[in-house]
Amino acid sequence: MKLILMLQESNKRLTVDELAETFGVSRRTIFRDFNVLSEINVPVTWDQYSGYGVMDGYKIPPLMFTSHELATIMVGLNFVKSQVDKKLVEDAKGVEVKIKNTLPNDLKQFMNSLDNRTIVDPFLHFGHEKKDGGNWYLLSSAISQKKSVSFTYQSKSDGSISERKIDPYLLVFYRDHWNVIGFSHKRKAIRNFVLNRMSDVKITPENFDDKPNLNAEALIFGPNESGQKVEVLVDAEADRAFKANLPTKILKQTMASGKKIKVEFKFQNLDFLNEWLLQFGDKVKVLSPKTLINKRKKIIEKIISNL
Repeated sequence: MKLILMLQESNKRLTVDELAETFGVSRRTIFRDFNVLSEINVPVTWDQYSGYGVMDGYKIPPLMFTSHELATIMVGLNFVKSQVDKKLVEDAKGVEVKIKNTLPNDLKQFMNSLDNRTIVDPFLHFGHEKKDGGNWYLLSSAISQKKSVSFTYQSKSDGSISERKIDPYLLVFYRDHWNVIGFSHKRKAIRNFVLNRMSDVKITPENFDDKPNLNAEALIFGPNESGQKVEVLVDAEADRAFKANLPTKILKQTMASGKKIKVEFKFQNLDFLNEWLLQFGDKVKVLSPKTLINKRKKIIEKIISNL
């Protein structure tokens, strides 16, 4: 199937050596694959100077799924349907309907049986009102076209409005909202923008330079690497949840006494981190910096005073 798709989608003919290198197999394997395609009447064409292709206008038959693949698709769709972005939820439902309409009855019944019996992230699925998450599709189009984007942005801190233009590099979905990371023409630096605070988003005619070696991890965690060093002790029972949801990159972790793990990382916004740590109660102890320890004491005192 991959071989057919490559031959069908390529804008030039492909040689046996190119195909063998792409799939990591021998020339002999490629020739055997061509024999199989011939036996199932795929119209493979050949030119002694340029290589192999398929006859113009040939379309592969509709893709069929195994029950295991369908179960995997349902898990993915149900994860998307559990999110708070209502447009994302609607699109996932549309994909589900289209897939069901192409399936034979036995697989359609199998998919229907899983529809409401496979719940991913139930607290998001049942507990949050769906909201507008921003025009992530328009931004994904800009990224694929390598076009700059202009928009109006509302600051979270003071509600001020400003006009912005960025070269969008990366779309990131954090639990309940979309962000776009890109080069800000105003700040002349990499910045992060929340989509639901962006309005009047437009793709401009301006192209930006491609980033073939773009490091997604560095773009996401880069700002925190210049933040303050934080050291915490995490109870072993909370370790997995802590590391899975920590909104930055872990620099070092070591075993400590009493079934505790010492975790080191850097973070810029200590106020945000202080509130984030509350979900772990007494399962996480802050060792440093002193600033964060004091913030932790103040927020706990405030909570107690409200009782």
